[in-house]
Amino acid sequence: MLEQLFKLKEHGTDVRTEVIAGFTTFLTMAYIVFVNPSILSATGMDFNAVFVATCLAAALGTAIMGLVANYPMALAPGMGLNAYFTFSVVKGMGVPWQVALGAVFISGIVFLAVSLFKVREAIVNAIPQSLKFAISAGVGFFLALIALKSAGVVVGSPATLVTLGSLHDPRVLLAIFGFFLIVALEYRRVPGSIIIGILAVTVLSIALHLSEFKGVVSMPPSLEPTLFKMDLSGAMNVGLLGVVFVFFFVDLFDTTGTLIGVSHRAGLLDKDGKLPRLKKALLADSIAISVGAALGTSSTTAYVESAAGTAVGGRTGLTAVVVAILFLAALFLAPLAGAVPAYATAPALGYVAVLMARGLSEIEWDDLTESAPAVLTALAMPFTFSIADGIAFGFISYAAIKLLSGRFKDLKPAVVVIAILWIVKFALFP
Repeated sequence: MLEQLFKLKEHGTDVRTEVIAGFTTFLTMAYIVFVNPSILSATGMDFNAVFVATCLAAALGTAIMGLVANYPMALAPGMGLNAYFTFSVVKGMGVPWQVALGAVFISGIVFLAVSLFKVREAIVNAIPQSLKFAISAGVGFFLALIALKSAGVVVGSPATLVTLGSLHDPRVLLAIFGFFLIVALEYRRVPGSIIIGILAVTVLSIALHLSEFKGVVSMPPSLEPTLFKMDLSGAMNVGLLGVVFVFFFVDLFDTTGTLIGVSHRAGLLDKDGKLPRLKKALLADSIAISVGAALGTSSTTAYVESAAGTAVGGRTGLTAVVVAILFLAALFLAPLAGAVPAYATAPALGYVAVLMARGLSEIEWDDLTESAPAVLTALAMPFTFSIADGIAFGFISYAAIKLLSGRFKDLKPAVVVIAILWIVKFALFP
């Protein structure tokens, strides 16, 4: 049955290899079951309900990816998108979390529509490479600022906006140690380094009586506080179109980039360098986004940590199915998740920020009309504390600089249209 379903021999793999690959991928991304509830609960959402929603959305999305698209790709609520949901939309714009969930749901429906047709290719191909890299790096800088704030390394200051926190606070020192530990373990290629770092800081925190041990295993908490609580009518407000656009836009490039990058490493691309069954893979992602919103979590997306599983031989959807089963098993770890303090998950955010910042190295630094908008995009995200504003500044500055520099041929119509839409948004819907 497994051979017929996943075509193991055709992909040069077997059940044992796929199971090991599934465990490996899960260990590298299991941190999300601790980090996502920690971030989203800052909006007022119930921590335990978000924990359950995170596990279920990851399990469902990953299972669909494995069974329908037959890819060794795992999905879960995306880092960066959960920060945008919490700090930009809910806390920054004052949007109720129920309305924000409605915006996520709608973005999933839009993503489903562009996946069924060839609109996705047109959008992806129209966006300048420099802005794609800059958006990735900018989200990384945004996560870095959140990590530093959660760790207490950076605090607010009326004189200088931000300043150094107290390095005498044991919580701050534990967070710094956690970051060093994760990076060192990653360098040594230790599987599950991020989750080890989170748990190490949590154990030390409990031992120092800085946080409370609540147990390890219990029956899953209730999902009721977030289940079907999304407000679709509120999300249809014209003023929230920009929010829906950012959820859709970031997830579109995040998913496409991850799928291509991981598939390339695994040798799954065809002779033309294209991804077979791409439509099925994108359908799995878009369904997971909308279902996740209905359960009570921010956008679900493909995880680059899936590359850890392909590195040990994972080649088919069986790897993904194993990951999905492990996320279901994680439902029983709610007490452990509740014992993890924010400064224990901050190192994980910091490490993810390091990975995402690599996008800046791909920018054409010798061409100012490419590098200047890219840098502005990346810097605007943390300094305005808004991923959406960073993307807006990127498109507007790219179009304006190209026009003023006489580089009209470099501008594709889609870029100009998107830039104009952002200008209209700022002018009419501040």
